[in-house]
Amino acid sequence: MKWTKQRLNNMFFFLGCAAVVVMLLTFDVSFIELWEHLCHAGYWLVPILGVWLLVYGLNALAWKAIIEGNLGMKAPISFWRIYRLTITGYALNYATPVGGLGGEPYRIMELSKDIDKEHATSSVILYAMMHFFAHFWFWFLSIFIYLALAIAGDLPLTTGIGITLGVIVVFCLFFFYLFSRGYKNGLVKYVLGVISHIPGLKRWTLRMWARHSETIEHIDTQIAALYSQDTKAFYKSLVLEYFSRVVQSSEVMFMLLLFGIDNGGGMAGLTITFLHSILIVAFTTLFANLIGFLPMQLGVQEGGFVLSIAALGLSAALGIFVSIICRFREIVWILIGMLFMKIDKT
Repeated sequence: MKWTKQRLNNMFFFLGCAAVVVMLLTFDVSFIELWEHLCHAGYWLVPILGVWLLVYGLNALAWKAIIEGNLGMKAPISFWRIYRLTITGYALNYATPVGGLGGEPYRIMELSKDIDKEHATSSVILYAMMHFFAHFWFWFLSIFIYLALAIAGDLPLTTGIGITLGVIVVFCLFFFYLFSRGYKNGLVKYVLGVISHIPGLKRWTLRMWARHSETIEHIDTQIAALYSQDTKAFYKSLVLEYFSRVVQSSEVMFMLLLFGIDNGGGMAGLTITFLHSILIVAFTTLFANLIGFLPMQLGVQEGGFVLSIAALGLSAALGIFVSIICRFREIVWILIGMLFMKIDKT
């Protein structure tokens, strides 16, 4: 049976809706407790939800920079459409195991309406690479934030913590090397080579290469070209993606302030609170991505928040509150993404 774009669109839509139902049914608290947490958040829900307008805006600008760098011209697609596809893509990523199995194919399908399929595919792959590349920079630079706060006497620095930070440094440096190879030589052919060594997938890989070898070569050429020929677009996208995570950290800061945790108040206190929020988001996202095969990272994100907040000497109850409010925020933005999927006709 041939899958039309409309049929695929409907499949993605129902997948997202099913994810919302699963998320609601798998909350670690009752609906009464959830309501109590939401009431506790009160008007703070407005900035907590609203900050993601800016986060997704930075993501969309980063993707737009890659599309234009890949095409070598101004993108023949409005920023508003890229913005909507960004939100819907992430909504689908929340809904699928190994985030990206839903969002990236959808983005390729939709972007192919505006540019040729090869450039659409390479632009989406490049953006996905940049999204993860920025994650590693966020984790890597967060180590130095922790060390700076430890030297200032704000956070502990034990032997165990030092070893953990060292392992994270090695982990990030290793993946920096892998990303550099992918950007210089292309990624699709390399990934197919890795997949070919998985039992049962070698024949599929060989068929894929036989049918689409020329297209794969073109896509890899486009991936390598962005890094080697348009460094301005590359670094612009990287900076935007990195700062989207910094902005995301303000979500946690709002919740800390809600509990009266401001480290003495004033500009200095708010700065320390914000740096703590960056560390909480960095540790939680690292933990969640290490076990990213779970749909919507059920239980992983919650555990990450509790552990990271407890590591800073704060109560586990606060970690539970933060995780619940963040889960509620995800549901809201998944619903918005599904809505955009149905109204996005331009």
